[in-house]
Amino acid sequence: MTCHVPLRGIRFALPLALATVLLAGCSGGGADDPGDVEKRDASASTSASSSAKGGAGSESGGGTGAGPSPGATDPFEPDPARLPKTRAAARAFIDRVIAGPDSFGPGVVKRSPYESDPATWPVLGEDCVWQQRKPDFSVLATLTRSFEVPAEKGKGPVRLAAVVTVHRTREDAAWEMAESIEETMRCPTQQLREGELIGSMVAAALLGGEATQTSSEDSLSEQGQYQSSELGGPHHYAWQQAQTLQFTVAVTGKGAKGRTEREIDGLVVQAQAAMLVRLESAVEKQS
Repeated sequence: MTCHVPLRGIRFALPLALATVLLAGCSGGGADDPGDVEKRDASASTSASSSAKGGAGSESGGGTGAGPSPGATDPFEPDPARLPKTRAAARAFIDRVIAGPDSFGPGVVKRSPYESDPATWPVLGEDCVWQQRKPDFSVLATLTRSFEVPAEKGKGPVRLAAVVTVHRTREDAAWEMAESIEETMRCPTQQLREGELIGSMVAAALLGGEATQTSSEDSLSEQGQYQSSELGGPHHYAWQQAQTLQFTVAVTGKGAKGRTEREIDGLVVQAQAAMLVRLESAVEKQS
């Protein structure tokens, strides 16, 4: 069984280990190349975006949502002129925001291939297996970058990924967040690709304005177990995703032999925080 629990009173930037303690009773049953690599990281599917079209989102005329989040206690003020409205502008925006190796801290390097195919979009099938499809209409641009903490004596490699997605509207981005929760509840065990599984997933959410969470309008975190034919396991798995305006940013960390939960969680939190700071700087109204 998997559950979705709001973490009242917990800062978004705190290590995910705290979420594990609070959600211990809700655990579920469990178990490269980018483009295929880190399919879970984008954590959105065509079904979410299609639902948005039928509501307040994309084709029905929803705006980009330049105003502050209704629940946020300390929102920044975005400049509507700085919000991307074309695919080209969205791709340029991603380049300014997405994490690089230094966003995680020392010792992190690029994996090869480094960047995903921007013409692909990850979809979690009914069989709980991730597959690549063409991005939905709601997506202006999306990109995944892959990283690694190299193996060393007694320790395996830590596989990391960062994702930035630019939607046409704030509503489309919110639907991506909602779909991410549904995916975890529907598929507590998921196949990333042949020979790679994540399972025993727990999920938590904290909206902007709840407690002291002012880093984003909505944030999600997941923890579970990662197992691969290459690296064995189970090892620690951590994922965070945040939504602000029409944007979502996500980071994934997959553990290995000799790597602690605290180490993996710290890498994920640091890169996520770095991207959120860049995002705010990229769209904030200049005084």
